[in-house]
Amino acid sequence: MLESLRPLLTKILNPIARNLNVNPNIVTVISPFISLLACFCFSNKLLIAGAVAILLSGFLDVVDGAVARFHNRASKFGAFLDSTMDRIADALIYIGLVFGGYCDWLCGILLVHSAIMVSYVRSRAESQGVDCSVGIAERAVRLIIVMVGAVVGYLSNPINFTYILYILIILSYITVGQRIYHVWRALR
Repeated sequence: MLESLRPLLTKILNPIARNLNVNPNIVTVISPFISLLACFCFSNKLLIAGAVAILLSGFLDVVDGAVARFHNRASKFGAFLDSTMDRIADALIYIGLVFGGYCDWLCGILLVHSAIMVSYVRSRAESQGVDCSVGIAERAVRLIIVMVGAVVGYLSNPINFTYILYILIILSYITVGQRIYHVWRALR
């Protein structure tokens, strides 16, 4: 869904990547620690700080790939590590939302499960040789929805954030369905 922004992101990220000549895996591993900060913020009802932490974590998540590509350090292990750290970061964010009282435990479980399923379906599709970058709620979109929800909850009523989280669950499972259908069409 956000694939159309790739040329713009490349223009922005290449100068950063040029000046950041470090092992991209180091940047990858830092990102979940920023998500841990988001977890802490949400747990303590600091919605704006949590949203900013997600933004920073997401920024690092795109910087690591830019550094890897720019310095020709992209690797299969790096891609594996990036995906693994993304799942950890997602879970930490959702755990913070549960502990902050923005959703109950069932909502939290469904947030984590739906995020994992979106990723899992894509991974399995790609193991079958099918590109599966489809769906309305890819990871970047899900993180944007959480950030927007946090701001809405801060500016209005926290219950509105909860409603947005329920919408996020629905969109994530719709994405799972879109990806399954896409793979079914590709492999039949």
